[in-house]
Amino acid sequence: MPSFDVVNKIDIQTLDNAINVARKDLAGRYDFKGSKLSIELDKKALNINISAENEMRIEAIEDTIRSRMIKQGLNPMALDFGKERYAAGNMIKKDIKVKQGIDKDTARKITKHIKELKLKVEAQIMDEQVRVSGKKIDDLQAVIASLRSNNFDIPLQFVNLK
Repeated sequence: MPSFDVVNKIDIQTLDNAINVARKDLAGRYDFKGSKLSIELDKKALNINISAENEMRIEAIEDTIRSRMIKQGLNPMALDFGKERYAAGNMIKKDIKVKQGIDKDTARKITKHIKELKLKVEAQIMDEQVRVSGKKIDDLQAVIASLRSNNFDIPLQFVNLK
């Protein structure tokens, strides 16, 4: 019986490359000359820690990270931009979380959406992914097309189509 998995995974090495290129871009910009900024990726905790002198520079760093992710083929919807917190002195720090996996609520929304399609397919929630199986590959491809057209606030990838 053919099946596929709906997942939310981001390649950490590609994200690291995008962060490094963003860091180089910002170092070469004229409006960032002489400023104290830092961009660090914590690969284990899946956090991006940024700091700069003011909110305008924080927003410029975020925009640069987004654009570099798009150029590297990553979806910036995988980032969860948190609130700023003020550090010692005049530096502003911000933590950006990288979303991995599909949470239970989103998985329920995906399975509900698949059931509303009235196709002969089954959707099962398996940890942080959703497995969709059916007898016809055409039905599975219709499910993929429908899921791509909807917005579930996370980037979805479709893997293991067998």
